Parts: sequence; structure tokens; C-alpha cells
Amino acid sequence: MNKIWLIIQREFMNRVMKKSFLIATIVVPLIFPAIIGLLVYIEKQSEKNSKKEIIHYVDESGTFTPDTAKFLFKNFSGSLDDAKKAYDASDDFGLLYVPKYELSKPAGITLYTKVNPSLEDVSGLERIFESQIKERKMVKLNIDQKILDSLKTDVSVSTVNLTDDGKEKSSNTGLLSGIGMAGGILMYMFIFIYGAQIMQGIIEEKTSKVVEVIVSSVRPFQLMMGKIIGLASVGLLQFLIWMILMSTLTFGVLGYFGIDPPQKQAMEQMQKSNPEAKEQLQKAAGNSATVKTINEVVNMPWGYILSVFLFYFLGGYLIYAALFAAVGSAVDSPAEAQQFMFPITIPLLISYMGLFMFILRDHDSTISIWLSIIPFTSPIAMMGRIGFGVPMWQLALSMILLVGGFVLTTWVAARIYRVGILMSGTKVNYKVLAKWFMQKG
Repeated sequence: MNKIWLIIQREFMNRVMKKSFLIATIVVPLIFPAIIGLLVYIEKQSEKNSKKEIIHYVDESGTFTPDTAKFLFKNFSGSLDDAKKAYDASDDFGLLYVPKYELSKPAGITLYTKVNPSLEDVSGLERIFESQIKERKMVKLNIDQKILDSLKTDVSVSTVNLTDDGKEKSSNTGLLSGIGMAGGILMYMFIFIYGAQIMQGIIEEKTSKVVEVIVSSVRPFQLMMGKIIGLASVGLLQFLIWMILMSTLTFGVLGYFGIDPPQKQAMEQMQKSNPEAKEQLQKAAGNSATVKTINEVVNMPWGYILSVFLFYFLGGYLIYAALFAAVGSAVDSPAEAQQFMFPITIPLLISYMGLFMFILRDHDSTISIWLSIIPFTSPIAMMGRIGFGVPMWQLALSMILLVGGFVLTTWVAARIYRVGILMSGTKVNYKVLAKWFMQKG
């Protein structure tokens, strides 16, 4: 045990003291806030310097009313052919042709441009026509807009969990889905990244013959376990630093640019468009969606979620790190490792795709439960379910099987590792790996 601890210390210090670790740990958290800040700055500058595009239009229907919110419209009184010639000689954005059409089936409206218009531009024009045709239909049917507005009713369904002791607890499905998605994605990234680092490190030591010196003092199993646990501690340290820096810097960047939450922006927009709604919004502020969401975020069992995340991160990492270590010991280069990596990563890919296809859609379905219990898929799948509340027996069974899966994969990997780590220049295939596994000694 003492030798494993020495190897853990060696792996931890060697990686933490490298410039690459320090750069990655500090620079990566700076990248995301920097990207957000750059995009926000570019958007603000674009809005400040943007000019409305000019669109010439020929209106044969006599009903088109230009809406200058997004475009500047110039009426052309001649024929469509003359309008095309005039537009071709200009540098303006487009030419809009509005033929005579039936209200029940408007057709033939065409936008001519010299370059392909964006989806937003086309959608903007479509909304203008849809709004104007709707108004004409209402006039034709003698329907007042106020009557239509009074028919609109916004319905918000609140979700409340009833506990076994009869207590009520509010919940937010969108928030829980976001937690599950973020947890699953992070789990997939970290298991894959740090597992691959184990394999790469073993290949480098094997090809440099350093490992032959090391195994003269320690057993191959001790060397493998020391490397796996040492790199796991590096990963946890890096993860915690990233989370703290990224959250702090991101909120700082958004605050610097004065960006309000979307709910607050919507409320301000409503106040501008309907001054009478200001008093109603102020009265409803205590019950607003923003306040409810904040309360739900604060009341989430973050300690429980974080502790489960750390357990499954360690368990999932240890399982796949053992397999990656076995592959690294068997090959002499990363190129040779590709044929063995794909079968190992299949369960990871299954659980990652299942996160979006099954788990977040129905966290209590049969396939979601099985994915969260099977050791090779449970780290990602369980993080997708944990926010919604997982029965304790399922969580306990999943954890026990995850520990058992680690023991099994470590035993299998160790039998391959003890032979493969000292082999060089051998053409390795699955038959050779099976032979190494069955070899006594």
C-alpha cells in the first residue's frame, strides 16, 4: 500500500507541477467568459453600427403596408421588369414583389436578392405579411382585435412534489432537466479525457523504457493503481478550480456588460409596449417566474447532487481508466490503440445518447432505470436522473454495482497489464489479449 501511495504522489506532483497543467487549469476557465464577452461586445457594436437594409417593392395588390421595424421599404410604381432593372443598378438589399392574392390562399409573394438572404430576413418578411393578412381577415369578418386578445389565456402549470410524510415541495422540470443534461455531459467529458490521459501516459513510459526500471521496484498492479488514482486526484482538483473560476468570471462578464436575465428584459419590454401593465407587473413581482426560479435554484439539494456526482465521477473514471490502462500497456503507439478504444467507448456513447433520447424525456422508464444501474453506463445515466429524484434502492444498487464493476475491470485490466507493460514490438490483437489474461504467474 505504501508503494501505491508513493506512485500516487509521483503521478499527482508530476502532472500538477507541469506548465501544461497550470496553463490548462487557468486558461480554460478564462476561455468561456472571454468568448461570451467577445460575442456580447460584437453584438452590441453591431447593433450600434447596424443600418436597416433597403428593400424596393412592387405592390400589385394595393394592400401592402411597409413595416420599418427591420427594413426600409421603397415603393416602385412601375412594372416588375422595370423594378428589376432599377434594383440591379442599385446596391440595395432586395426587391419585393407582391402580386394580387386571395386572403384564403396568399401565393406568389417573392423576394429577389443578389445574395442569399438569411433565415431571419425571410422570417421577418413572412411575419409582416402574416400580421397584415390576419388584420384584413379580421376586418372582413367584422372581428375586433380586443375580442381576440381577450380570448388569449396564458396557463402556467406548477409542479409540486408530495413527500412520504405529506409535505409539499415545489419543483421545476426545466431546471431539473438542465441539471441532468449538464451533469451527464460533464461526466462524459471528464471520464473520456482523463481515461485517455492514462492510456497516453502508459504508452509514453512503455516506449521510453522507463517502466522497466519502475517495475523492478513495484508490482505492475501497484503501478497501474497508483497511476489511476493519482490522475483521478488531478482531475478532481482541476474540475473544482474550473467550476469556481468559470462561474465567477462568467457572471462577472455578464454583469460588466449590464446584461439582465431574459425574464427581466421581457418585463421591461412589456412595460414599454403597455405602460398600464407596469403596476400589475410590480404587484406580481413577488410571484414572478424569476423569483420562483431563484427560490427553486436555492432550495435544490446541491450538496446531495454534488456528492453523487463526485461518487459517480470517481467510479466511472476508475472503471474506464483501468480499461484504458490495459490498452496502453498492450500497444506501442496511440495509432495501435484505436482498434481497442472503440469497443471500450461504446457504453459511454450509448449512455450519452440515451441521456437525450430516453432519460431526460422519461427518467423513470425501464431503459432509463437500467442505464442508470449497469456500471458501464450508470455514471452518465444516473446524473441525468438524479435531479428528478431517484428511489434509494435504485441509487444504492447502482452504487454497489459500480464499485463491483470497478473491482472486476481492475482485475481484468491488471492481468493484461502485468504482461503487456513489459512487451514491446509484439503485434497485439484480441487473441493475444486473451492469452495474456489467461496466463498464470
